[in-house]
Order: sequence, then structure tokens, then C-alpha cells
Amino acid sequence: MRSVLKYPLLTEKSSAAQANSNQYTFVVELDANKIEIKKEVERLKAGIEVQSVRTIVFRGKTKRMGRSQGKRSNWKKAIVRLKAGQTLELFEAA
Repeated sequence: MRSVLKYPLLTEKSSAAQANSNQYTFVVELDANKIEIKKEVERLKAGIEVQSVRTIVFRGKTKRMGRSQGKRSNWKKAIVRLKAGQTLELFEAA
């Protein structure tokens, strides 16, 4: 089974969401769906229950460097809300 979670996204906004509303943010594979993300997060630690998963696809911007033009890659972000009182140590150590 492939891992759909690439890495946790640690920003000021995601840290505030983690502290206030028990939400954790991950960068995930583009073709991952909400069910796969939920199963993967629940597999990280025994006893974790995911309440909801929200996903956002960010389209890559077009960038120029002199005459040449390129495009950044598209990427997908998942916001996972855990049930009350549950935490992931993955974020505590970072």
C-alpha cells in the first residue's frame, strides 16, 4: 500500500488550528481521496479517530526566469480534524 501522506505542513495558521480546533494539516498525493487520507492518519497511531477531512488542490503558478517560462507543480493539502482529546505526537516533536 502506498503512503498518501507526504509530510505535515507546519505554518502559523496550521499551528493555530491545531491548538484551537484539533486540526492537523498534511501535504498529500494529488490523486489521494478523503477515505484514503482518513485511513492513513488513523494508521499513524492506534486509537486515533478522524472526525472529518477537508482537501484543497493548489494549482501551480507560471514563473518566468528571463526568456524561459516554467510552471510550478500542483499540490494538494488535507486538513484533518481529530475527535476531542486526541493528539498526534508527530506534530508535538516538530
